[in-house]
Amino acid sequence: MMARPQRWDAPFGPEMSEDDVAELMSEHPISKINAHKFPEQTPLTGILRNDTRIINYQPGDLVVRSGDYGNSAFLVLEGRLRVVIAPELPRDLLGRQSVAKKSTLTALAQLWTNRRTPEVRSYRQDEATGVREGRDRATAVVFLQDVPAVLDQHQTAVLSEGALFGELAALGRIPRTASVFAETSARLLEIRWQGLREIRKYDEGFRRAIDERYRENALKVALHKIPEFSGLDETALQEVANSVLFETHGGFDWYISFQKMRGAGKQGAAHEPVIARQGDYPDGVLMVRAGFARVSVKLGNGDRTVSYIGAGDHFAMAELYDSWASGETHTLQASLTALGYVDLLRVPAPILEKYVFPTMGGRPRSPVERATTRTLTDDSLLEWAVNDRFINGTQAMLIDLDRCVRCDDCVRACASTHGGNPRFVRHGRTFDHWMVANACMHCADPVCMIGCPTGAIHRTEQGGMVVINDKTCIGCGTCANSCPYDNIRLVDIRDVSGNVLLDEDSQRPIQKATKCDLCATNPGGPACVRACPHDALRRVNFQGGAVFGGASG
Repeated sequence: MMARPQRWDAPFGPEMSEDDVAELMSEHPISKINAHKFPEQTPLTGILRNDTRIINYQPGDLVVRSGDYGNSAFLVLEGRLRVVIAPELPRDLLGRQSVAKKSTLTALAQLWTNRRTPEVRSYRQDEATGVREGRDRATAVVFLQDVPAVLDQHQTAVLSEGALFGELAALGRIPRTASVFAETSARLLEIRWQGLREIRKYDEGFRRAIDERYRENALKVALHKIPEFSGLDETALQEVANSVLFETHGGFDWYISFQKMRGAGKQGAAHEPVIARQGDYPDGVLMVRAGFARVSVKLGNGDRTVSYIGAGDHFAMAELYDSWASGETHTLQASLTALGYVDLLRVPAPILEKYVFPTMGGRPRSPVERATTRTLTDDSLLEWAVNDRFINGTQAMLIDLDRCVRCDDCVRACASTHGGNPRFVRHGRTFDHWMVANACMHCADPVCMIGCPTGAIHRTEQGGMVVINDKTCIGCGTCANSCPYDNIRLVDIRDVSGNVLLDEDSQRPIQKATKCDLCATNPGGPACVRACPHDALRRVNFQGGAVFGGASG
């Protein structure tokens, strides 16, 4: 027998004391929150004690970086910060690598210039930035070494005591839109998303403030990108934005429980949070802001997956349009369930009927109808791709086992390109004669990037590849532990003589996170693909659906 794990078994800030909580209760804007609205099992003091932590920053420390994926917001308790408005900070100042293609000769020279010893490091620390580690590596930060120069060259705005920032990206699982650094010594309260969710749920003023900030800053831009809303004038678009309701379904940290559920065979629509049910009457269109959702229909006593939707897709538009056009209420053709975490916008039916449907050029197709045009039409194949979340991958390594002769030329080519160690393992989940190998898929929802203390794992500017800056990676393992597909590994690094480098304090081997980077610096693209003599390997985008089309012939 054992006790069921509870949410607050692992506090966000283990060092938070009752005195800290009492002090926070008197700080603005926390002092404005009505603590009496919170239930007994989730008191405001409990949220502050378990879902927040206090972090001290020194001048120049980067708190958040533009493009980061975060799961927390920050409240300024003391000090002054700067948010960079324009131009954005250069990538090297953010502790990220600038990907430059090698020349053809340099790329070829890798075949005979690589050392026999793998994972050798012989670089100097970047002059513009440094990495400052806290008592635990999870609080390490990248810092700017010349703050006055940054202030001279960039337009910034001041964030002072009482300012809250980062909450929209944390709750919506979207990239940070700006970089923020400490101008003076600063004391900040970091609030993880679970605490933000609870405060937003039980305090109407807090919820209204967050929703209004999203409406003002991002909602109209998001709506304008959707074809059905792109033709609306400013007045109509504002009315639509004012009517939008915000919803989230599933677990933000779905990747933690995903592998356990897969191992227990708990897969399929029956085990997922229901967003909308087949046969119900829709009251508004659902638009995905972040994450994925499964579209399924009843089949006997079970469910059949017919499609999935992701960011930018919508659900129930066709049924609502048919109801408006015919004057008769139409029910949903399929059910919608959350695949992990999904963030939704709901636009009420009356608003659609007033502003959107009259301007549309014709009837939209439902996800069920659109699914008939997909190449990925085999039911069991689609079910496999959705259940194992391969739909998250934009550059998955797909191997045709009928063509593969296990020669390992792909592995050797990868090792030659990456200093002696391959960045993938030639095994993985299989279906029929297809295998998705254990190589980074460069996901649409890169949960590996959430929580990286230095931002070392990030997307490139061109191509959106997920890469790791070896200079600012501190080997904390956050990304490796978060990856739901086991595609990131920690390796011991060595000096030019082949000796394992040891940490001065602990005398333990220094490690770095490694994974597939799509051979970002090679002019010919992924070496694994080019090296395969039997055309058995390719990188595929599960997002597009045309993954297996024509491959069996």
